[in-house]
Amino acid sequence: MKVLIIGSEGMLGHDLVDILSEENEISTTTIDTLDITDIEKTIETVKNINPDVVVHAAAFTDVDGSESKADLAYQVNVLGSRNVAVACRETDSALVYICTDYVFDGTKGTPYQEYDQTNPLSVYGKTKHLGEVYVRDLLSKFYIVRTSWLYGYHGPNFITTMLKLAETHDTISVVSDQIGSPTYTVDLAKAIAKLIKKPAYGIYHVTNSDHCSWYEYAQLIFEIAGKDIDLKPVTTEEFGSPAPRPKYSVLDNYNWKMEGFPKIRSYKDALKEYMQLL
Repeated sequence: MKVLIIGSEGMLGHDLVDILSEENEISTTTIDTLDITDIEKTIETVKNINPDVVVHAAAFTDVDGSESKADLAYQVNVLGSRNVAVACRETDSALVYICTDYVFDGTKGTPYQEYDQTNPLSVYGKTKHLGEVYVRDLLSKFYIVRTSWLYGYHGPNFITTMLKLAETHDTISVVSDQIGSPTYTVDLAKAIAKLIKKPAYGIYHVTNSDHCSWYEYAQLIFEIAGKDIDLKPVTTEEFGSPAPRPKYSVLDNYNWKMEGFPKIRSYKDALKEYMQLL
């Protein structure tokens, strides 16, 4: 298949290129070669490539920064996603839209399934959700892939942040009342490679199995790294962040399971593999 990856320079984008190129003919765009907020340029670019599938992995992902740069987050995450969807409609390409657990408010208390009510709290969550709405309204051939707490080799992430802090701090405060599923970009890219082989369109939750708090996550990171750091659990309120975040945003990979895809490994196993690369 001909696959276009938009946002190939990002953390997920790098792994998508590596994994999808094994069985597909890959084209890529980066922030420098395609401004997705320009509708004419986006349509022209997609038309020229004429892919079977477009993987839209470009986004304004700065959760806290989105609160103060709401217009930019809207332009990229909402209008940019609409532009990509319109381009896919012109070329009859299927679209993979990468979305987030932050479309939920975190009050359910049990893992979210694909058809649970969305209620984003932050500007980032709201703009990503509106991107979803455009994709659903404009296309019939789409995979909306919601994922969470991404980390990978090709970008800064919670793990690299923790290890960097440990170089200069003996004590580190970590939020203990937000629960989610850390997800390795390699595992997400492998899942997307499986997904696009079938026209089983719809919304999918795709994360590594099992879940933890940021505090438990940090504990495991330092345990694997063999570092003795004094970790201090703090509440979301004590930590203080510009953007509100869901307290419990664990995603149940329900549609994935119902379609007969294999269970995705535990975040613990994925984390060990990732940390061997560092």
